[in-house]
Amino acid sequence: MSARTTSSAMLTDRLPVGLLALTAVSGILDAVSFLALGHIFTANMTGNVVFLAFAAVGTPGISVARSVTSLAAFLSGAAIASYFNRATAGPIQRHRLRVSATCEVALLFAAAIAAIALDGDSTALQDRQYAVIVLLALAMGLRTATVQQLAVPGLTSTTMVTTTLTGLVADLALAGSIDSRSSRRVGSIASLFVGAATGALLLRLGLAVPLMVAAVCVLAATAYAASESARSDKLQSR
Repeated sequence: MSARTTSSAMLTDRLPVGLLALTAVSGILDAVSFLALGHIFTANMTGNVVFLAFAAVGTPGISVARSVTSLAAFLSGAAIASYFNRATAGPIQRHRLRVSATCEVALLFAAAIAAIALDGDSTALQDRQYAVIVLLALAMGLRTATVQQLAVPGLTSTTMVTTTLTGLVADLALAGSIDSRSSRRVGSIASLFVGAATGALLLRLGLAVPLMVAAVCVLAATAYAASESARSDKLQSR
């Protein structure tokens, strides 16, 4: 294998690593939203649909308004990303990932600022919690739609692992071994687990702390992953 081929293979691994880091961020944000924002999710919309079903049959302690707010914001973010990402591929699509991540970082920092302000009276507290929910869910919608269009095998989602678990079991049952796609699926499950645990621990330092950590992680992960296309172009031009 030539040095050029080896370099290209190494670059190809950058995007999956970045997406695994973004999956860990999803775990952080769902820990924050579930534990600190009224038992809802801002990344895992399956959970919010289930919560709405619970509320529909009169289960106490479930907020219909918060679940609907999170769903609406997430879908809005997904719609916006899908509109701007349509008919893009290759390096252009990587550029969309950078744009999406920039928006996500801005929204996460805005959510952190709103969280810092959560010290007013009860009415202001509730209003600001809704603001945080909207900002986080919007960010996750933007990212989810963008990642789906990247269509990286084994990493088509950074917000849920139900399909990932199913695919992993299918891979093991059919092939009897772990290939690169299966390894990514294992990494995705582990990343979400670690992220959720980290988010729960960081919440002990305050609501804003895990949000700021998440924003920094998104910035670093995307800079690492998206730089692949630029470096690949340089290698190809040599």
